[in-house]
Amino acid sequence: MTQRLPPSLTPLDTALAALLMGPDPLAPLELPLTEAAGCIAAANPLLAAEPSRDVAAADGWALCANDLVGASSYSPLLLTTAPAWVDAGDAMPAGCDCVLDADAIELSGPLAQVLAEGVPGQGVRRAGSDIDRRTPVAAEGCPVGFAALLLARAAGLDRMSVRRPRLRIVNVPGATVTMHLIADIVRAAGLDVQTHEAGARDAGSIAEAFGPAACDLLLTVGGSGVGRKDAAITALAQRGDVIAHGLALQPGRTAAVGRLGTVPVVALPGSPGHALAVWLALVLPLIDRLSARLPRRRTTLPLAGKIASSVGIAEMVLLAEEHHAWVPLAVGEWPLHAIARADAWLIVPASHEGFAAGAPVDAYLMRE
Repeated sequence: MTQRLPPSLTPLDTALAALLMGPDPLAPLELPLTEAAGCIAAANPLLAAEPSRDVAAADGWALCANDLVGASSYSPLLLTTAPAWVDAGDAMPAGCDCVLDADAIELSGPLAQVLAEGVPGQGVRRAGSDIDRRTPVAAEGCPVGFAALLLARAAGLDRMSVRRPRLRIVNVPGATVTMHLIADIVRAAGLDVQTHEAGARDAGSIAEAFGPAACDLLLTVGGSGVGRKDAAITALAQRGDVIAHGLALQPGRTAAVGRLGTVPVVALPGSPGHALAVWLALVLPLIDRLSARLPRRRTTLPLAGKIASSVGIAEMVLLAEEHHAWVPLAVGEWPLHAIARADAWLIVPASHEGFAAGAPVDAYLMRE
């Protein structure tokens, strides 16, 4: 049976509100550092100071700078006791606050002469200089990046508290390229993703691929249009509830949102550009809610050219940054070459006709 879109499309804001209704932030879980990258940090204990005491930053002689005033090769300072040698990383001996190079000390039997002055802290890593006392390993609500992992490892941690939504992707045969696009994005964002291929394009096969609702979000890729072989929405209706099919969003008009029990479901179109637009406009806000992520940053730049949009439908725009301005690459339809070049994106609300050239606009970065 051929699917039909409703005569009036569901506004983007309405579909998003319905999708966000209900899900609360997920409970944090402890993950090994090797799996935490890209996840959203939850509350983590504050780190202790590192190093915990002054240590040598270089190999050399440990001395007290105040005892070396005036020392030079022309006026050597005779030491009454031999200085202590330290290797980089060794704890500084009591009373010492600088490390001099090997050639700054001249040894002759039991005698030692200092040939250079020192300053407090020279060649020394001060206590807390790498990690200040009570530093968080990662800011709660922010993605775990390489810097957070560096701090965690330096502090001797092997696990981190994060929120990581579980995402199940069901691919409808014929949309494999798009499925890989979305799966790659999901993995880069640190989500726990499972991909499944429907046995065929009929509703029964797609519904069977839904599997048990052991996930926090279910995506279908492909089969959401109005063609005779597009049965993803029928499958969702058989297993769960269709909230809206046909959105006032371009690209992405044939997308749908629904629920499988309590699990939110988003049906993505099979076209890469349309699927990516729906991912950004609908799925990303839901993932941010589940992850308790802090609001994403936007970058404001003037437009290098005007953006024309139709009233009544939200249009997605791809942008490239050139000469400190946003250059519109694609509006409403996203060819692959525009996706590859894009630095940012924005949504023109359905109530707007677009933006004039030179107008400052806020855009989300494609890659943070």
